[in-house]
Amino acid sequence: MKNLKINNRFTAELPADPEETNEIRQVKNTVFSYVNPVKPSNPSLIHASKEVAELIGVSSDEIQSESFLNTFSGKEILPETRPYAMCYAGHQFGNWAGQLGDGRAINLTEIEHNNNFFTLQLKGAGKTPYSRTADGLAVLRSSVREYLCAEAMYHLGVPTTRSLSLMLSGDEVLRDILYNGNPAYEKGAIVCRVAPSFIRFGSFEMLTARNELKNLKDFVEHTIKHYFPEINGEPKEQYLQFFKSVANKTREMILHWQRVGFVHGVMNTDNMSIHGITIDYGPYGWLENYDPNWTPNTTDSQNRRYRFGNQPQIAQWNLYQLANALYPLINEAEPLEKILESFITEFESDYKTMFLSKLGVFTSTETDDKLITALETVLQLSETDMTIFFRNLSQIQKKDSVENAIERVKDSFYIPEEIKGEILESWKKWFTVYIERLNAEELSDEVRSEKMNQINPKYVLRNYMSQLAIDAADQGDYSLIDELYLVLQKPYDEQPEYQRWFVKRPDWARSKVGCSMLSCSS
Repeated sequence: MKNLKINNRFTAELPADPEETNEIRQVKNTVFSYVNPVKPSNPSLIHASKEVAELIGVSSDEIQSESFLNTFSGKEILPETRPYAMCYAGHQFGNWAGQLGDGRAINLTEIEHNNNFFTLQLKGAGKTPYSRTADGLAVLRSSVREYLCAEAMYHLGVPTTRSLSLMLSGDEVLRDILYNGNPAYEKGAIVCRVAPSFIRFGSFEMLTARNELKNLKDFVEHTIKHYFPEINGEPKEQYLQFFKSVANKTREMILHWQRVGFVHGVMNTDNMSIHGITIDYGPYGWLENYDPNWTPNTTDSQNRRYRFGNQPQIAQWNLYQLANALYPLINEAEPLEKILESFITEFESDYKTMFLSKLGVFTSTETDDKLITALETVLQLSETDMTIFFRNLSQIQKKDSVENAIERVKDSFYIPEEIKGEILESWKKWFTVYIERLNAEELSDEVRSEKMNQINPKYVLRNYMSQLAIDAADQGDYSLIDELYLVLQKPYDEQPEYQRWFVKRPDWARSKVGCSMLSCSS
């Protein structure tokens, strides 16, 4: 790791926990604790991203080195660095949870490369003061899902953390996958995540809740200085600009989630990044059938707080909590409230434009809202695969009859025999309006199709795909991880050699563990 340029701004400028043990405890008057990763007994590399390695200044040759293996498994500490875990709080499922913190994540260091800064973080590297009742470790299945998903999201154009490496620790970890009293030993694994920083909404909530207002002020100013350098003016104005910028970045992220059908599953405030990037891939999923009420999280199966259709509202709710945390520095509610009120208004406007672009409609008319609402309704009359439907929609031509149009999207129907009677009539009615709308557009069929295929992905990381890779990896076969990694690097391309991944969720995966809903330990 000879080319890594260490620049530990976070630990150099912010207050550290004076106690340097990993004993689980309440940590006050600080924003982080020094803690070393647990040394794995026999680490081995499963996969590494050359693209992310290059991003941070690691060569392809170094990926295969013993130094890479030891550094990103936590076996060895980089010279002139001190790993640390961050202290933060959060609202979990709408309830204040108090201190949370990095319970199974350890930041190795900050580095600088090509005038960009990155934090390197190990997930699953051992206990920290914030691990509560857990061991701070991670298992192979959850690590495969995180590793693949972050890279899949990046190539979809969704703001996200990145994945550098996926390793086995050589140790076994005890987990109860369904929380039903049947724990079993599984292979331990470690993922190295890369992001500008891992600062969360909950980082500021923690300081305000404890009335550590000097630390709050210093932390906000540190964050603005290093990550929002475009912000200037008087302090109060800077804090408001910071909040507005976070709101804007968050809105953009959620818009992309809705565009590709991604459901985070655990939108707690401690899982919300101030950079507007997707972090903490736990029980996530992509919509199979278009169902706004779907959530992949077993913990949320009753209330469905974090369902697909509710993600914009939850993002706004989380921003309210961040506003409350920043309020002691601003002491004015009105400017914060204006930013919060504009969040949904601006999101709805952006959502309309985004949804129309998925339909290949790039001009605006007074009937656009009805076109969108009618489609969202008819998509739910019978199980319809979101990814396949929108991708195949690009095949429709202006000259098509309604019957031809329905034929072009028929592969998206999970139960084709249901497309009859009133359901069929509803589809005919919608396609009649849609084809008329396409004929009012100036774009040719070919140009429109090309534009739609850069907005509607062909390949997404469906849960059953991850599970197949996990099952194979558990037997020591990493070929599916390699294949999915390659497929998901070009999600908008046709890739005919990988056509087998452009299919509806198979019936066997409808209720299989890991393929439908997932627990927070998944």
